[in-house]
Amino acid sequence: MSAPAAPRADAFLGGKLRLLQPSRGHRVGTDAILLAAAAPRELGGLLLDIGAGVGAVGLIAALRAPRATIGLVEIDALSASLARENVAANGLAERARVFECDMRSAAARRAAGLEGANADLILTNPPYLTPGRARVSPDPRRALAHVSAGGLEPWLRACVALLRPGGALVMIHRADALPDCLASIGARLGGLAILPIAPRAGQAATRILLRGVKGSKAPLALYPPLVLHGADGGFTPEADALHRGDGELPWPAPGNH
Repeated sequence: MSAPAAPRADAFLGGKLRLLQPSRGHRVGTDAILLAAAAPRELGGLLLDIGAGVGAVGLIAALRAPRATIGLVEIDALSASLARENVAANGLAERARVFECDMRSAAARRAAGLEGANADLILTNPPYLTPGRARVSPDPRRALAHVSAGGLEPWLRACVALLRPGGALVMIHRADALPDCLASIGARLGGLAILPIAPRAGQAATRILLRGVKGSKAPLALYPPLVLHGADGGFTPEADALHRGDGELPWPAPGNH
């Protein structure tokens, strides 16, 4: 494995959050902002950020939901170490902790102290690529962040195992992976809600946010797309508000669609 680049501190949410992250390789961006925005501000239970990396999604969500307890679940030792530093540096040590483990293994989860089906909300940005279907980076750490060994189904199965009945899972993924996402969820979640994310008005979506509720029997709902950029290339007002931590995603709370 190549030596990791020295970490650098970057500001997010207009300076409300600072995160140490490697200066090369996988970087925190708009996907993390959008996924974290799925955390309801009134959430008061346990929120798990699965595949947390340096902790961006979970820590942004912690600022949105000040009553929530946050768990950052990450397999990579360097990323987990930076996540711990980020928890401390942002004054969130009383509400957030890091679980360093392979979340797909029940034994590894138990060994790390992550047990039980008790999460109220899981946010996850799973690896987007599957071996054999895409070119994989030769850098092992980058490949670990981008490639899901065994595909998406084991990842989602483990996520659902950590949810309490009535708890919600929200994931962000490539739009063209929606059939695989739905097939991997199967009957594990109901009340599915899909929010397409389009780069510009009139363009095809490149990302989707997909939410489901454990035990729900509500029908699937498809919402109008969230558009990220205007004609001038800058963020739309809606996207800009989300990047400042002030906005809301254009879908209702679970059970209200």
